[in-house]
Amino acid sequence: MEHRLGIVGAGVSGLTCGVLFAEHGYRTAIFAKETGRQTTSGAAAALWFPYDAESAEKVIPWALHTYKVLVDLICHRADSPRRAKISHSGVSMIELRQFSRTGEIQIPDWAIPLGASVIPTVTTFKTGFKLNVPLMDTTIYLDYLANRFIEAGGEVNADVHLEKLEDVSPAFNLVINCAGIGARELVQDIALEPHRGQVAIVPKVDNLSCAIVCDDPPLMYAIPRARDCVFGGTNEISDNLDVDAAATPRIIDECSRALKIENPLALAERVGLRPFRKSGVRLERDRLRDGRTVIHNYGHGGSGFTLSWGCAEKVFKIAHSATAAQRR
Repeated sequence: MEHRLGIVGAGVSGLTCGVLFAEHGYRTAIFAKETGRQTTSGAAAALWFPYDAESAEKVIPWALHTYKVLVDLICHRADSPRRAKISHSGVSMIELRQFSRTGEIQIPDWAIPLGASVIPTVTTFKTGFKLNVPLMDTTIYLDYLANRFIEAGGEVNADVHLEKLEDVSPAFNLVINCAGIGARELVQDIALEPHRGQVAIVPKVDNLSCAIVCDDPPLMYAIPRARDCVFGGTNEISDNLDVDAAATPRIIDECSRALKIENPLALAERVGLRPFRKSGVRLERDRLRDGRTVIHNYGHGGSGFTLSWGCAEKVFKIAHSATAAQRR
């Protein structure tokens, strides 16, 4: 029996799962309302760091697996001729400086083996630590994943509106649910809540070679990319995707004050809804009402990129086990 796989969602979770399955020979198609930079992933700063996702005992192993895969991409470790043909991934290493305004910051236990260390006190903040982490430039990385998926034989179907998972064509006998915040309606998951994030894209900041992050209110981060810089941000429970005109100057002012620069002009503004799940990331096998197997992979909060490869690997193992059982 040939297994055809349908993935719902074309954000980083859906694309990463698509790449993994397609490169392992599954006939795979993605179905999504939005694709590429239109998705929540397209509005993300996409700095590797576990943030706004539960629970830690599950999240950290998935994050560390993703870290290793991203480092391999940077090192150009192509393990197949097909992968070697694919263009630059848009992933690079950057020094992350994580600060606190209010008190002594604790270096997470998992960060110490990765080389995290305390940094001296600076005027704007009280304490902080630094750590080299992967940074995914979403203007490049999402296209990289999509191209890699198509190169492996995958198919992307955009502008697809699904009211329930059973609406995926019955030609696909295995469904992967990577719908992000859309899972609230698709599977009626009341544990999902939208954590709204707004960012401002500004011109490159001179002499800024590291990412600056402070989670204390007000949330602040400045993340330099190849062609611009991402200033953020917000984290509020809201499903409003409209740009808040009053938030942008606040974001730019806070970041500029921390960086000790004059306020730059905003080139663009982006809003995304982090799919935070109060009961934790949902990654499990289930069954649709029509009897087909579905594997849920959503609720990653602000850690979609950070967990992407680790969660995709777990999804693949669950699917492989399910298909093997059907063959017996």
